[in-house]
Amino acid sequence: MIPLRDEIPTRKTPIVNYALIAVNILVYLFQSMLGAEQEALVYEFALIPIQFTKGISLGDITDIFTSMFMHAGLAHIGGNMLYLWIFGDNVEDRMGRGRYFVFYLIGGAAASLAHILTNPGSQVPTVGASGAIAAVLGAYLVLYPQSRVLTLVPLGFFIRMSLLPAALVLGLWFVLQFFSGVISLGGPDVGGVAFWAHIGGFVVGAALAKLFARPEEPDYLFRW
Repeated sequence: MIPLRDEIPTRKTPIVNYALIAVNILVYLFQSMLGAEQEALVYEFALIPIQFTKGISLGDITDIFTSMFMHAGLAHIGGNMLYLWIFGDNVEDRMGRGRYFVFYLIGGAAASLAHILTNPGSQVPTVGASGAIAAVLGAYLVLYPQSRVLTLVPLGFFIRMSLLPAALVLGLWFVLQFFSGVISLGGPDVGGVAFWAHIGGFVVGAALAKLFARPEEPDYLFRW
């Protein structure tokens, strides 16, 4: 299933969400222009679990955050930014700009920690915003459980466009990540999808959603 948009309008322009998308795209374009030198950049600023298990340095901590703005390819960044575009604006709207930015970084850091704990000896660089975005998805599910999402649903050779409950779309996404993560445990140290980063980010995002969210304002009040 491929989500296209949700049905909840925002009350304020999601400036932070737009900025996060813009920074991710700009960093990816910068990476792409480096050519053969891109690999050196990745090893310098990506998250590498074994560096944490051998001893944490300031550089390792900053890698948690720099890796969140790097991507491995066009499909990688395209899928991540699509989910952030659809679900991030509403979460920012409910939390407020400053809280949303802090929440996003905490979600990404928690996702990185989950990846390190489940792959402590890995020497493979990890990049991508999907852990932080998973936290946004978890928060969206908690804050907007009744929302519906316009989704492309493949049915064999046909594709149908359906308005599905967000709980179904995000719930199936999480279940897929969980079972894929369980299967990946104990596997070889090769590149691929960091499923446990997704799982960790989603769980932490759902757990912190109400803590970061501001009280809902009644629709019947006028504000001067």
